[in-house]
Amino acid sequence: MERVVGTVVRGLRCPIINQGDNIEEIVVDSVLNAAEVEGFTIQDKDIVTLTESIVARAQGNYATIEHIAKDVEAKFGEETVGVIFPILSRNRFANILRGIAKGAKKVVLMLSYPSDEVGNHLVDIDLLDEKGVNPWTDVLTEKQFRDHFGYIKHTFTGVDYIEYYKSLIEEFGVECEVIFSNNAKTILDYTKNVLTCDIHTRFRTKRILKANGGEKIYGLDDILSTSIDGSGFNDAYGLLGSNKSTEDSVKLFPRNCQPLVDKIQQMLNEKTGKNVEVMVYGDGAFKDPVGKIWELADPVVSPAYTAGLDGTPNEVKLKYLADNNFADLRGEELKQAISEFITNKNEDLVGAMEAQGTTPRKLTDLIGSLSDLTSGSGDKGTPIIFIQGYFDNYTK
Repeated sequence: MERVVGTVVRGLRCPIINQGDNIEEIVVDSVLNAAEVEGFTIQDKDIVTLTESIVARAQGNYATIEHIAKDVEAKFGEETVGVIFPILSRNRFANILRGIAKGAKKVVLMLSYPSDEVGNHLVDIDLLDEKGVNPWTDVLTEKQFRDHFGYIKHTFTGVDYIEYYKSLIEEFGVECEVIFSNNAKTILDYTKNVLTCDIHTRFRTKRILKANGGEKIYGLDDILSTSIDGSGFNDAYGLLGSNKSTEDSVKLFPRNCQPLVDKIQQMLNEKTGKNVEVMVYGDGAFKDPVGKIWELADPVVSPAYTAGLDGTPNEVKLKYLADNNFADLRGEELKQAISEFITNKNEDLVGAMEAQGTTPRKLTDLIGSLSDLTSGSGDKGTPIIFIQGYFDNYTK
């Protein structure tokens, strides 16, 4: 019988993961149990993905605001700290900011506008036009911002992030000055000692600051890059990718994940005889048309994956073939012609007209987005995703 289904994605439920749990065994047992209960067969090139959160939980990769404060104080001492380009997120940044404030004497908080790096808006861009404000050249004080735009709450969270972030700093009796600029060099007019909190542009920001007279320049990837008094840490990303855990602690991005995915692949092969690909995933990348957020608040979509997930898709556009190469064919004849074209397609279609309109992204970024949307961020209880048929095409 001819197949009528292509890619199938299943969110798998598993036990609540705690520190010290054997994550490899839990993932493998969950996959095998789901296959038995749901009646599907595990095949070569199936994909198992697991959210970074359960990996970090099993590792016990946590830190408190006290640990953050101690690292910040060690790096900046008595200096005024410029905290620039943070994302607007209670989950992602509030506890980090509290830790920074606890370890600082004075903070100058510089926010990008009209939005943060991942798309959370402080102010609608049309309001900038209305008020004649140019976000690429204009530096605003807190008073100037309020005079122009007033008090604006986030579409979904209902939070005025300017007021909220300032209150978190002042909670520790620390003086806070808020400014608005998209130019990293602006902060150097206030202090030469800067903690840059951007994620994907951090290397450029650090370079600009250092080249223009910055003295003590660090990023969030430099905070808790080593353990402080036994805390969790991440040697590659520091606090990047962390989430709020409790009111006074954060869960860091997991570390040393490659042995984990390789072990799960090996265990599944031993139990099924199949070569299943495995990856750890964090945030995907997709834009919300209402809130405008891009997601992608983790430093990478996937910190570790097995070798078969390296690279990008090598696909042709079926509608292009049907409208151009085989426009005179119909029905079974068209199907056979397209199938033959796919079977004999080049191994590298970069630049080919037949590939235009296909998604030019890394496989791990695409699969991570698919997994993130499937698992969600709430109470679905499916931190393991099982994907079948992802590498199939029209001929399979």
